[in-house]
Amino acid sequence: MPELGITEIMKILKQRYPFLMVDRITDYDDNSITGYKNLTINEAFFQGHFPDDPIMPGVLILESMGQVASVMVGLKLGKEQGNKIAFFAGADKVRFRKPVRPGDKLVTKAELIRLRGFSGKAKVTGYVNDEVVAEGEFLFMIGDSLNKEDENK
Repeated sequence: MPELGITEIMKILKQRYPFLMVDRITDYDDNSITGYKNLTINEAFFQGHFPDDPIMPGVLILESMGQVASVMVGLKLGKEQGNKIAFFAGADKVRFRKPVRPGDKLVTKAELIRLRGFSGKAKVTGYVNDEVVAEGEFLFMIGDSLNKEDENK
């Protein structure tokens, strides 16, 4: 499959700057996906977390990984997606292994474990330089977009 750039990603995800945390999808099929977020010192969260030793907050690492998994679900639903989006419903077995810093490329690999009806589960793993920095299992629900403009599309 061809790579997806930011324009294609934004057709699937509802998040926008400064909360869009996927720069590119490099590989995907019906049940797995790989994407990444390039991190620079210009990210707003590095100013306060922590000024003398900047690291990406764990919740934002999870957000980035979740967005990659959401793209996978959106691609799987395809044209049937309509105004449906994947909402984060929970996380199991989450572990942080190493800090993520300015200049790092956070690569996420996600694998669909289950998709039944309007709920599912994905295994996600985040890497920097081929080393695991975070991992877990994400639960999600597929529901209607909360954006009223999406109803007219």
